[in-house]
Amino acid sequence: MGDYEIFKQKVFQLTGIDLSSYKERQMKRRIDSLITKSKISSYDEYVQVLRKDKDKLEEFVAYLTINVSEFYRNPEQWKMLESEMLPYLFERFGQNLRIWSAACSTGDEPYTLVMMLAKFIPMEKIHVVATDIDKQVLEKARIGIYDEKSLKGLPKEFITKYFTKIGTRSYQISDTVKRRVEFKQHNLLKDPYPRNCDLIVCRNVVIYFTEEAKKEIDKKFHDSLKNDGLLFVGSTEQIIAPGDIGFTGFKSFFYKKI
Repeated sequence: MGDYEIFKQKVFQLTGIDLSSYKERQMKRRIDSLITKSKISSYDEYVQVLRKDKDKLEEFVAYLTINVSEFYRNPEQWKMLESEMLPYLFERFGQNLRIWSAACSTGDEPYTLVMMLAKFIPMEKIHVVATDIDKQVLEKARIGIYDEKSLKGLPKEFITKYFTKIGTRSYQISDTVKRRVEFKQHNLLKDPYPRNCDLIVCRNVVIYFTEEAKKEIDKKFHDSLKNDGLLFVGSTEQIIAPGDIGFTGFKSFFYKKI
């Protein structure tokens, strides 16, 4: 295949994605598999293809960014957000919450946030910023069509109220919900972070990064939050020694900026 270190540098120049921040063995295996499938024999040759072919470049970025997504993943955590965290945030910051869904993939997470917030406040007061590095998944998110498997954990009240069935196995989310989410492309490893957030949701993403990159991201999340704001993480992403970067464990999988 050739020199992986040089390949990483060229990928960074092309895409802004720093492969050194990802767990190497796992990522290299994924990339080698993609290159072999493309019937290309070396990293250098693959870089030439990426430079010339925009579609191949987008396919590569989509392949790198691991998009496993479903509505209401780990339901007990979403229930805690609804029953305890949102009431806390409304009491502390009022109804106009500034919410960021980071690495939002195909939009399941920010749309869930909108549907849940609408149980507490008028729909027109809701605004969620949702970001991801992958243009293709952001496009899917904006369209808002999902396979029924993606919805299997979602409360029935949300499906009935906010989804229309299309054909036998697909559902489209309503424009009412879509209008409340602003999708943007964003690279967690290099782009500036939103400021003054009340709630940041970033789940099942940083597990793919090295410990150093993960710590840097957690620090940047801390800087993005208002004092007493919350970070909601995935079930395998507990922050080790949160106090060292200015967080305190609030509830399982929720950290408060102190």
